[in-house]
Amino acid sequence: MTSDKPVAPGFKQRATHELKDFALIACYLAVLFCAIAVYTYLISKKYGADPLNFTFAILNALIIAKVILLGEMVRLGKRVETRPLYQSVLLKSLLFALLVFLFHLVEEFVKRLIHHQPAGTVLHNLDFEELAARSIIILCAFIPLFAFRELHRVLGEEEFRALFFNRRTTRT
Repeated sequence: MTSDKPVAPGFKQRATHELKDFALIACYLAVLFCAIAVYTYLISKKYGADPLNFTFAILNALIIAKVILLGEMVRLGKRVETRPLYQSVLLKSLLFALLVFLFHLVEEFVKRLIHHQPAGTVLHNLDFEELAARSIIILCAFIPLFAFRELHRVLGEEEFRALFFNRRTTRT
């Protein structure tokens, strides 16, 4: 006897989907962060900057990609999906940028604990100018990321792929 109800994806399909999402987000962020690292290096080169190192940029991309997936897992921004697409994109970008900011504060707190420093010094020792600059960059990086993710959600897998990867005919 067959049922008309859709079958929920199994563990393997969910894991494959999660890994693919993680890889796409991490690659996008890694390219962006590496470009920023090159730009920063070239600007500070005349002041005796350290050699160009992409490790920090790539690690940040991997961590932030995981933070995004965790945020989606707890349905962060789900309520804004009924709004017009531009509002959904902007609000999700802002919400996830705030989530990354909070993770950064928790990371600093944990680093203080590991190095046996007072936990209360987290806010006191933060470089707020650098933190503000990073937050703006993250927010700006999230806008196109969430625009694509929201388009994918609204259009569906097949329509999204057709829109971006199939040849289109021109109108005369």
